[in-house]
Amino acid sequence: MSGFRRGVRLGVDVGKARVGVARCDPDGMLAVPVETVPRTDAASARIAALASEYDALEILVGLPIGLSGHETASTADARDFGREIQQVAGRPVRLVDERLSTVSAHAALRSSGRSQRSSRSIVDQVAAVVLLQQAIDVEKSTGTPTGELLPDTQESA
Repeated sequence: MSGFRRGVRLGVDVGKARVGVARCDPDGMLAVPVETVPRTDAASARIAALASEYDALEILVGLPIGLSGHETASTADARDFGREIQQVAGRPVRLVDERLSTVSAHAALRSSGRSQRSSRSIVDQVAAVVLLQQAIDVEKSTGTPTGELLPDTQESA
């Protein structure tokens, strides 16, 4: 764990209708669901408020890359949303590959006996937990933060 940077992180799973938010403890032991934020004009402000409330070191935004490895319209949407969060929150944002986080979240919920319909309200949070836990695990095993750090927009403004 020598290269692990101590601090709470938020994980964000961006969807067209909802945004799942998860957080981890300062030691990165466990990612847990926080809330599902409706995807409205106020979404980035709510995530910024959560980042402030939990004193997040950084915010990890899931980047949905196609299974072929190519970027899609959803990838561009997540990049734009990540930049918006960074401007409002004033904290570092990393874009992390979350190719299978929603699939993993649905599988986990199914195996716990929940139907897709009854899981709709929490699947985004679970997907955020999956992507955050994967990012924490990678950083702990390699000593290097995962994902693409967005340039600091405060400096260029």
